Amino acid sequence: MRKLARQLVDSRPDVLLTETTPVTAAVLHETRTIPVVFVQVADPVGSGFVTSFPRPGGNATGFNNIPLTVASKWLELLMEIVPRTVRVMFLFNPPTASYAQRMFEPFKAAASMIGVEVVALPVHDPAELETALAAFARVPDSGLIVFPSAFMIAHRDLVATLAVRYRLPAVYAFRHYVHAGGLISYGTIPADTYRQAATYLDRILRGTKPADLPVQTPAKLELIVNLKTAKAMGLTIPESFLVRADEVIE
Repeated sequence: MRKLARQLVDSRPDVLLTETTPVTAAVLHETRTIPVVFVQVADPVGSGFVTSFPRPGGNATGFNNIPLTVASKWLELLMEIVPRTVRVMFLFNPPTASYAQRMFEPFKAAASMIGVEVVALPVHDPAELETALAAFARVPDSGLIVFPSAFMIAHRDLVATLAVRYRLPAVYAFRHYVHAGGLISYGTIPADTYRQAATYLDRILRGTKPADLPVQTPAKLELIVNLKTAKAMGLTIPESFLVRADEVIE
């Protein structure tokens, strides 16, 4: 990734569009002068890409895809559909989710308040995914929060399949997972982010500096439910939950 970032910077573009935290980090390691617009970045301040949301302060700006407080909402949704849950795995990939710890702390605090045990489990390759989920599922009334990252998105089919196989009710951040067979997702609408990014790219090409363009937070979060997966896992999704969903897959 670092090599490809260097090649891009050496080509002297007028502006760069980057996707995900690892890619943005690689590009900003190579240049602090070429304007950069990032998308699908969870914690741009904590990752060192910008000074603050309203005043980025450097050569980068863009779009935050996950509010740091949303992890608590994932837990709330999981408890709503499976209230007997007593133990939750926070599944993440450290190399592509360097920001996970900053989101885990408020998540852990929220779980503690309702008496739910939380286990943070890092995985580094696909083989580890199956081992981790199989072991965790041996304890009854367990649930799963799949922390978003480039790794998890790349392996979303495997993650969703394993969650169903081991009867682990799971909450994901994006609709990609639910369309791959995951149970429910709650998060941003990626297509909207790219449309907004196009306006920032246009403004930069017309002379606006990234430092003058605030980092944007998600305007809307969507809830997607896969009823086929719920039935396969023997779960009944409350009607009150379904009516709030933006999309129900049947």
